[in-house]
Amino acid sequence: MTTQRHDRPRIFRGWWVVTGVFVMLLVTAGIGFYGLSVYLRALTVEQGFSLSAVSGATAVFFLVSGLTGLAVASYMARRDPRPMIAVGALASGTSLALLGRVESVWQVYLVYALFGAGFAASSLVPGTTLVTRWFSRRRSVALSVASTGLSAGGVVLTPLVATLIDRHGLPAVAPWLGLALVLGVVPATALLLRPSPEAMGVQPDGDPAPHPDAPPAFLGTLAVEALRTRFFAAVTLAHLLAMLAQVGGIAHLFNLVAERADPGLAKASLSLLAVSSLVGRLAGGWIAARTSMRGLAVVLMVGQAAALVGLAATGSDAAILVLTVAFGLTVGNLLMLHPLLLAERFGVRDYGRIYSRSQLVATLGVAVGPFAIGGLHDLLGGYGAAFTLAGVASLVAAGVLAVSGPTRGTVPVVSPATA
Repeated sequence: MTTQRHDRPRIFRGWWVVTGVFVMLLVTAGIGFYGLSVYLRALTVEQGFSLSAVSGATAVFFLVSGLTGLAVASYMARRDPRPMIAVGALASGTSLALLGRVESVWQVYLVYALFGAGFAASSLVPGTTLVTRWFSRRRSVALSVASTGLSAGGVVLTPLVATLIDRHGLPAVAPWLGLALVLGVVPATALLLRPSPEAMGVQPDGDPAPHPDAPPAFLGTLAVEALRTRFFAAVTLAHLLAMLAQVGGIAHLFNLVAERADPGLAKASLSLLAVSSLVGRLAGGWIAARTSMRGLAVVLMVGQAAALVGLAATGSDAAILVLTVAFGLTVGNLLMLHPLLLAERFGVRDYGRIYSRSQLVATLGVAVGPFAIGGLHDLLGGYGAAFTLAGVASLVAAGVLAVSGPTRGTVPVVSPATA
């Protein structure tokens, strides 16, 4: 009798990593990223802070998050990321508990700074870096599935957060939100995440090990070289502008709809945004594997511009919901395509450092977006001009990305033998 030999497990370990990243992003996005617009509303209505002041705190959240991402990438290049993710979750949970006790603007800014640092250590930078390490050929599909956790968090958790705050107030709910974030992130990531396939004795995508006599594989581009290229500059600038428009729109969508309609429709718009983002991201991962990633990103940036300009002009309930869906279809994909474009062009050898630096610059747009829209709202007495300018920024981003140069290196990119 011949015994059949299995060279790899039936379920590639990388899919467990994808599951862990999905859970991590679901919790941090549902209570953090999408929850920011709910906290903005609560801090202005319940606590009496001005919209521009709280929008400035949201900007601090994203700016600190971007800066912390550099340290996160450096840490991940040398160590197992799970302890860092746990510390990040604890920092985020603590900041949420403190958010219900703030009494002055400076306290809001301090709490949001801690929240941003914790978010950086337990969300996109570690999540995309891990998935990029574990997958090469199926990277777009794996990253689309993992990053769907962002949208799922908005569908499952953010409406619950909004309902609890409406019923019981931010001070009563905030400590429980902090505890839920810690319990949602730490156990799942500790059990499911692993630093790299090589650390587990396997190859990316579950492929068999290369023959010992095979020539060394190309490791990818070093960060010091990648940062000098036109492609890096164009992708980074395009995503700075696109994220300025997108995150500003997300942060103020709840408030815009509440002003023009009622809180019930505002909650529905957040749910629709998250659902359409989820559907769009899954479809985008499939499309990105079969077409030009850059072309897809350009089309989505133009679509985002159209949705934001439409939201600026409409007051119809039905139109608001339709345009929110259109906006959501672009939201998830643009966030996902940023790391995919960089990984496609530069490989995974120094991916964490390359992505974190691009993310830091793009985060300037993320930080400015909510503050700029909030300031224009207070100055002009409405959201019309603010959302229109956000749409223009997204359109300019599409033009910048369209002329970014070659999207692939001259040598085929494969994963390194060591992380």
